Amino acid sequence: MFESADSSAPRSLQPLLHDVVICVDAPAFAASPRDGQLRGAHVQGFYDHDRRLLHTLCLLLDDREPEPIGVQPLGPHQARFTAVHRDPRDRTDDPTVIVERVRTAGEGETISLRNVGTTERRLRVELAAATDLADIADVKRGRRRPPVLCAPAGDGTGLRWRSASGRAEIRATASAVGAAVAGGPEGGTLTWSPVVLGPGESWRLTVTVTGRAVRGPTGQPVRPREPAPWSEPVVDTDDPRLRDLVRRGLRDLGALRLADPLGGAGAAEDQFIAAGCPWYLTLFGRDSIWSARMLLPLGTDLARGTLWALARRQGTVHDVFREEAPGRILHELRPAEARHGHGLVLPSHYYGSVDATPLFVTLLVEAWHWGLPDAEVDALLPYAERAMDWVLERTAEDPDGLLRYTPRPGGLRHQSWKDSEDAVRDAEGRRIEPPLALCEVQGYAYEAAIGLAALLGHRNRSDAAQRLLNWATALKKRFADLFWLPSPHGPADRYVAIAVGSGPTPVSGPASNMGQLLSTGILDEDGGRDVAAWLAAPELNSGWGLRSRSATVPGFNPLSYHGGSVWTHDTAIAVSGLCAAGRPDEARTLLDGLLDAGTHFGYRMPELYGGDARSDGSPAPLAYPAACRPQGWSAASGVAVLAALLGLRPDAARRTLTVRPATRQPLVVRGLVLDGQPLTVEVMETAGCRISELPSGWRYETL
Repeated sequence: MFESADSSAPRSLQPLLHDVVICVDAPAFAASPRDGQLRGAHVQGFYDHDRRLLHTLCLLLDDREPEPIGVQPLGPHQARFTAVHRDPRDRTDDPTVIVERVRTAGEGETISLRNVGTTERRLRVELAAATDLADIADVKRGRRRPPVLCAPAGDGTGLRWRSASGRAEIRATASAVGAAVAGGPEGGTLTWSPVVLGPGESWRLTVTVTGRAVRGPTGQPVRPREPAPWSEPVVDTDDPRLRDLVRRGLRDLGALRLADPLGGAGAAEDQFIAAGCPWYLTLFGRDSIWSARMLLPLGTDLARGTLWALARRQGTVHDVFREEAPGRILHELRPAEARHGHGLVLPSHYYGSVDATPLFVTLLVEAWHWGLPDAEVDALLPYAERAMDWVLERTAEDPDGLLRYTPRPGGLRHQSWKDSEDAVRDAEGRRIEPPLALCEVQGYAYEAAIGLAALLGHRNRSDAAQRLLNWATALKKRFADLFWLPSPHGPADRYVAIAVGSGPTPVSGPASNMGQLLSTGILDEDGGRDVAAWLAAPELNSGWGLRSRSATVPGFNPLSYHGGSVWTHDTAIAVSGLCAAGRPDEARTLLDGLLDAGTHFGYRMPELYGGDARSDGSPAPLAYPAACRPQGWSAASGVAVLAALLGLRPDAARRTLTVRPATRQPLVVRGLVLDGQPLTVEVMETAGCRISELPSGWRYETL
């Protein structure tokens, strides 16, 4: 999701996030340094619908900033910042005034002053506020906008900003009376003087931040009215890391939920997971699909909402600027056209991804297997067939019969999950340009075709099913012929190329992409064994998770976006694939590193983190400094690896749940959902398993 394009102009610097405190309640969030002060720098501010409402909210006591002593998260949407205010005239070194700021995304904050000393304190309290009404794309590219003129609110209780067009209006309203209010071109101030606090007394101020900002076209995602469409499972395990990863991830996912306002009146709310905060707090086809896939063991409602949100926006016409085509699934949705700098301009509805479309098909198929009601499956099936038609048409037009992307000038250069401008390099470190057929995308297409064929066959459409099976068989053969490269010095004699270019020429150099093939079915048993060997080897396994690029080839950079860093979701998908392929030892090796990394991040897993090798000299992994956190598919990865360890694979056609445990430790999970009914799975120390509360008509089998 790193967006850039060619330009000779100097590059502005993206704000770093590694030490930023983020409170999120989608579509709103607040970001600040650890002292809680908003000073108008970098990403700091209150936001809603991709628009910065305030970038400055700075507290002064007696013309000095309070001295910060700690920050405490109170949930994904809220944080408490604690500081002290000391007076040189005090006859003690102890602080006598404690300052607490509780910040809540989408609302504002409460500021409390408490006199813990033995004498009266008379304070001058000043709160400075300002905004630039910047779009999140401007903030991400490091561009500063001029401040907006500030004026006192008409009722004298706060400040007001209004854009030149009049289409955006922001208010900061204070609850404490008696403030002197002043506005100007650089911002405004609220001043209370004196605030008199006797020993043990407190003073409280609530600042409410509201905005009527430009929302763009109708249909922009909104805050959900209904609770999360899942319940937190009870995980009984001797490994608290796994339990904590699942618990923290689900809480962050709750804050990343959005709802589609285009859903039918009276129908269940269509919720989905935003890609990540702060840069991608919106509907992202690929990311939202993966998050919903990972949470299928907790029910199908999130998948249903995600599918409908994307189905309503499925491509219907050919549009070069939007890269829209009939059947193609949306890549991202924004309130307005976004200018990312260096020539990259993306429309509000942008379709520039090659992988979201086959992934949409697979999400419907897997939701069917997990128990999505037949009426929903049948209603969504035409959208899946149109999506599959887009895949078939693209491969029919390709000289090698592969699913390849060719971006428009000024659009995203790379159109799969590794989409930074240098995402694809060969073994010599050279950047490889599109058009490209990425290996995992061929796996997605194969999996979609096989799955949709099974669904159509179950709907008594055998001819359509057989055509898809024939196409998938041919793709699997082309893949075997074109993507394997020899490796005389690696952990296996061969590896899967990250991509095939024109010619067709495979792109050399081992990368993590091959790990996403294991669960797609496009590899035979020998291919799965060779890929598993690579994923467990130190070239790709950093000890903290799976590197995106081998550490042994030129161009490896442990803190690059896609050239050597570790992506949480990528590691989780590889773990799931290894478990599905019957490679539990390699899966546990990768998973142990991921869980250990979680302990250093408080289990709020970043989008990606450093790919340095784990050793005595690297006691902790480093977050990629501009990574989203929380991030959707990273937060969902805990449930994904939990399901992988249980080895759950439902088959709706046979009404059979296959269980293939990949853990050697006792593990009991209560609160899973199959076919709308609660399910308990117990893996025993003897490697056996027991299923409780299986839905009526279902049976289970173990492998």
